[in-house]
Amino acid sequence: MRMKKKVYLVLILMCAIVLFYILERTILPPTGPDSERTVTVKIRSGSSLQSISNLLIEEGVIQDRDDFIFTAKMFKLSDDLKAGQYQIPTGLSNYKILKILSEGKVARIKVVIPEGYTARQIASLFQQKLETDSSKFMSLVYDEPFIKTLEVNDVSLEGYLYPDTYYFHWGLNEKRVIRYLVNEFHEKYNASLLQKTKNMGWTVHQVLTLASIIEGEAMIDKERPIISAVYHNRLKRGMLLQADPTIQYIIPDGPRRLLHRDLEIDSPYNTYKYAGLPPGPVNNPGILSIKAALEPADVNYLYFVAVGDGSHRFSRNLQDHLRAKRKFDEYRKMVNRKQNDRN
Repeated sequence: MRMKKKVYLVLILMCAIVLFYILERTILPPTGPDSERTVTVKIRSGSSLQSISNLLIEEGVIQDRDDFIFTAKMFKLSDDLKAGQYQIPTGLSNYKILKILSEGKVARIKVVIPEGYTARQIASLFQQKLETDSSKFMSLVYDEPFIKTLEVNDVSLEGYLYPDTYYFHWGLNEKRVIRYLVNEFHEKYNASLLQKTKNMGWTVHQVLTLASIIEGEAMIDKERPIISAVYHNRLKRGMLLQADPTIQYIIPDGPRRLLHRDLEIDSPYNTYKYAGLPPGPVNNPGILSIKAALEPADVNYLYFVAVGDGSHRFSRNLQDHLRAKRKFDEYRKMVNRKQNDRN
């Protein structure tokens, strides 16, 4: 009997030791000083358990690679770890870290797309924020089979990448990001706006093209319908639009102050040379510019020029326009003189 009791005690002790050993490797938090910091960890799609454990070691999230792998296999979580960017506090047990990764508790990244950004600028923005491939992004912007899947009847997605504030998960591919932006565009360009487009006898493509020009010109919201009216009036009269945003779109080093030689560029987007709307949008406009394109102000202005404070002076005839332009040129010279004096 005594012998059996000893055997039982030994077995219990061994089980306790094994259990504690397993708990220490899996459930219990690591021993040692806790810096109480949060580490940003980026796990790419397709990463193996081994590569994830190596990354966590490098970032100081785990202390022992083998313990982490042992825990993942023990709780059958090896194949459940999800890609994304995570904010992981230090001092967590291997099991808690694995639960975070397996449940996909990824951090959301704020991405603000300003109104009037071109597709190329948006591609660059997502490369900075989400580490997407800007070249792949731009190839999809002009990929007609892909464009059709987004219910866009056009040869390019320029104009359809809706500018707004978004929260994305790191690791999204270029297709999913673009699909999200275009879906948001469809939400904003609702049935009411589609009906107004139809009533005006225009296409969505034409509206977005004019809206993008308005977006490129307007700095004050209340001026958007007036700027729209100027272009509508010029289109009706067969006048050249002479819209600077269309030139900014075709110069390689823009946006910058335009030079006389820029206005001589031979391009269908050069509205100083070719009448009518350019071939397509020159940026991605916001909803206010889209609405302004559909609802121009009831005015007979044909010209406008910057005043210098973000607003514009509007004119009905060329004589008044040239007078306003001279005033702006004088203002610009004064600003340049003040800048030179400071330097």
